[in-house]
Amino acid sequence: MRVNYRLAALIIPLSVSLIGCSAEGEPTESVESAESTSPGVKTTEPAKPVTAADFLDRAEEAMAAQGGWTFAVKGSESLVFQGQTSAASYEATVRRTQAPAAFHSSGSVISKGKRKPEEIFAIGATQYVKEGGDAWKHGPVSDPDMKNKVEDPVAVIGEFRKYVQESGDDVTLTKEGGKVRLQVRSGSRKLSEVRDRSFAEKAVRELKPTLKQLQKAGVSATEDQLTLSRLEETLILDPETYRVESHRFRFDVLIPYGGQDITYGQDVNEENRGVFDGDIELPAGVN
Repeated sequence: MRVNYRLAALIIPLSVSLIGCSAEGEPTESVESAESTSPGVKTTEPAKPVTAADFLDRAEEAMAAQGGWTFAVKGSESLVFQGQTSAASYEATVRRTQAPAAFHSSGSVISKGKRKPEEIFAIGATQYVKEGGDAWKHGPVSDPDMKNKVEDPVAVIGEFRKYVQESGDDVTLTKEGGKVRLQVRSGSRKLSEVRDRSFAEKAVRELKPTLKQLQKAGVSATEDQLTLSRLEETLILDPETYRVESHRFRFDVLIPYGGQDITYGQDVNEENRGVFDGDIELPAGVN
């Protein structure tokens, strides 16, 4: 989810689109249960999850066991150059149903002290967006710009599964403080070194609209010259129910300019607020 605003604090006159994160994948429907047999025969209990893949399986089942969920989303995005920062933030309530699959976000972008409402629907293969007093816009959910506007913690389960399949070393699993934590982390390295990894691909997609604007304004840096100075993505599960409790994605990229670096940063946090048992439908007149 992004907002256009002018980065007046920077020396170069830039107009940059900011705020956004996304996710892909749909949960499958299955409910974990113990099998009862005839008297005198032992009941078979499901094996306890051990690996990251095991926990993702349980999380997928737990989230699919309910018709829908509500999440609180907060995000921020910034550019820093020569010690000066220009930033915007976003707050929204997200509702996500699974049968049928639908997404609704209602929130606002805050930039330079001004608040602008934004509402998003994703139903089937089409996404609908309304920003401030503008008319509704729509497009395919597969469009990169549309993907950047959707925060879907349920679909993040599928993303982490892809991380595990690509390289088991990318995802760490820890159980501490009464929580199950799955995490991907990357230290400072050239973006080109991890460009083919899914976690880096998501960061690149989020960065691209801003990089294009910077290039139009005179920043000549190309993608292969960028440095991913930090990336951290964390999925927190309840250790008993395996439900998604929260998801956080944050990263910083260094963009060379004039012998120095412009730092682009993004930080999005999603918190589970419980079951949603309603329906998601487009407002009257939107098609």
